[in-house]
Amino acid sequence: MYNYSDIFLKIIIDLFFLKKLKMTRIGLLSDTHRYLHPDIFEFFGECDEIWHAGDIGDIEIVHRLEQFKPLRAVYGNIDGHKIRSGFPENLRFICEKKSVWITHIGGYPGKYDRLVREEIHENPPGLFISGHSHILKVMYDKELDLLHINPGSAGKSGIHKFITAVRFIIDGIDIKDLEVIRLGEREKIV
Repeated sequence: MYNYSDIFLKIIIDLFFLKKLKMTRIGLLSDTHRYLHPDIFEFFGECDEIWHAGDIGDIEIVHRLEQFKPLRAVYGNIDGHKIRSGFPENLRFICEKKSVWITHIGGYPGKYDRLVREEIHENPPGLFISGHSHILKVMYDKELDLLHINPGSAGKSGIHKFITAVRFIIDGIDIKDLEVIRLGEREKIV
């Protein structure tokens, strides 16, 4: 004879874990400029995907990231033919139920770059990601109802003081558990 309370409990547990499995854990970086800090693999270990917001710098970085996790990326202004032939300048897609736009030069709320300004106002995503400035920023744009993330720079070339990356979870339309990691001071990396 079936114990219906045990069956009901199993169904509830299965639904709970099914919901948890649908979340997508994202590792986000930008501006590696030919350098990939070895700790990035530990920080992104539980991520489902890695997103790169351009200025990758070397196709070998692409290969290392793709061997580790599924990769979505755009090319940046320093990227050569090999990277530009494999990745777009702008990448728009849906992750879970959240519309995402990744580009390298995008600006930030109130100061969007001229290359994206018209389209972002006509068709704003729920999540807008850009790199280029090497300045870590997470900002909400009330006017366009979107979250902007610039993960700073994960490389050792540039004006930034710290090497940074971001990870977060997309759960349906929600972005949650956003974490920033500082991988060290740029000037101390040999």
